[in-house]
Amino acid sequence: MIPVVVVLHRCAVSSSWPDRVFEAKHIAGAGEQDMQDDLPDDLTASQYIGYDKFLGGLLQEGFDEVSCRSRYQFARYHKNFTRIPSSYLLERLRRQEALQKKCGPGTKSYKQAVKLLRSSQGVNMTTDCNYLFLTVHAGLGNRMLEIASAFLYALLTNRILLLDRYQEIGDLFCEPFPGTSWLMPSDFPLNYGEFTQSSPESYGNMLQNKVVGDNTDQSLAGSRPPYVFLYLDGNYEFHDKLFFCEDDQQFLQDVPWLIMRTDMYFIPSLFLIPSYQDELSRLFPEKDAVFHHLARYLFHPTNSIWYSVKGYYRSYLAKANKTVGIQIRIFEKEGILQKNGRFPYVLEQILSCAQNEKLLPEISMKDEAEAPTAPKNNQTIAVLTTSLSSWYSDQIQKKYSEHPTVDGTRVEVYQPSHEEYQRSKNKKHNMKALAEIYLLSMTDVLITSGFSTFGYAAQGLSGLTPWIMFRSENHAMPDPPCRRAMSIEPCFHQAPFYDCKAKRNADLGKMVPFVRHCEDVSWGLKVVNQTQW
Repeated sequence: MIPVVVVLHRCAVSSSWPDRVFEAKHIAGAGEQDMQDDLPDDLTASQYIGYDKFLGGLLQEGFDEVSCRSRYQFARYHKNFTRIPSSYLLERLRRQEALQKKCGPGTKSYKQAVKLLRSSQGVNMTTDCNYLFLTVHAGLGNRMLEIASAFLYALLTNRILLLDRYQEIGDLFCEPFPGTSWLMPSDFPLNYGEFTQSSPESYGNMLQNKVVGDNTDQSLAGSRPPYVFLYLDGNYEFHDKLFFCEDDQQFLQDVPWLIMRTDMYFIPSLFLIPSYQDELSRLFPEKDAVFHHLARYLFHPTNSIWYSVKGYYRSYLAKANKTVGIQIRIFEKEGILQKNGRFPYVLEQILSCAQNEKLLPEISMKDEAEAPTAPKNNQTIAVLTTSLSSWYSDQIQKKYSEHPTVDGTRVEVYQPSHEEYQRSKNKKHNMKALAEIYLLSMTDVLITSGFSTFGYAAQGLSGLTPWIMFRSENHAMPDPPCRRAMSIEPCFHQAPFYDCKAKRNADLGKMVPFVRHCEDVSWGLKVVNQTQW
């Protein structure tokens, strides 16, 4: 019998190396190996075959490779390049880059636009440059989804995207646009941190108080304010949601500054706005690859994070015949979204999903003396788990170490960190979370937890259609434990259900064939690659 060997690696923050995210340690008796910042750029000769560091044209030449290693090295660690960006998307990205450079911080156009913010008068003329300022917040997965959503909206409306510089974006990601910054300068004149849903500047509040129109049924004509605050968080209300209506978009198009707060992936609802549908179809002929392309274009981890990612990958995942990513997120009444507890039914769900879908080998529950001799098999599967708790990976390790696999496959289980609590405002926590998202995206197959934006980000970067584990309603394993996703697109959890044309509530998951209800959130919306019902 070929013995089953299971090794669990965990990583803890290194107090002596503040510039590193993980300190990798082998805790199963085979020594310790620290990640080195000076890892060579090359892997093996075979990994150069078909290697396109520009990701099909999403990226340009000309960036400093030393200051941001991940930008051009990303492709070496990702095997799935079946989604090719359209030539029109590439054209529009180049135009957006030119616009960001022309109108970005420090330019004459930017300085003129900032002057408008101090004006108490309405704007009756078109300005050279219009802006979308995103006040980034929430957890890391949500941040990535909201940034991608805001960027696509900026691209559709010819706006410059700027991000809140005080939310650690510069510590997590390299600048995506050449020759300019996407971070708002520190001297921005508005005290945007005090804007709320009920602020006078809020668009929903303006509509409700008839500041910009007699009511939502009439034309929103007239002079534009110099800026409007868009409140699109998950607890937004009816008038806030009118942002996704055609007439309201026409009003907003000439407002020089839009200041947006959101914690959601709202792109599915952009596909339901008639004036954007043709443009979106040209940009994304494969409609379910929107976040996939935008994430690969926008998000490039800073060097300290990237060194940890590739070091961990090479140390523990690179030599495996197959890698399986399992993203575990627990949603319970006690500690919801904050702490992962120990729930045996979740462990059962993970193993049932992985084994039923043939992602992991089954194990024999007989004693070794009674078990038949396993066939000869030199295959190794590396399982990468991510969770706030180490209990699940410990238990998976225990299952495979105490019983042989039926086919003799060697299974190794790894978990980079176990933070116990989510600390979305902690920089080190977010850096580790980003490293784990990228590690998950490097695996061959992916199992994610429903409703989790962390999993959405990983599947989008990877281009892999995941198996989604459903949330339990009664502390029992769901049946089935998981199912294959309809697409790799994230879910818009709190999508509006108002038909702007009919001016009544409606099921927006049945309006067009390419926007459907999500598998994991029945009331949410997601984009799928369908053109017919």
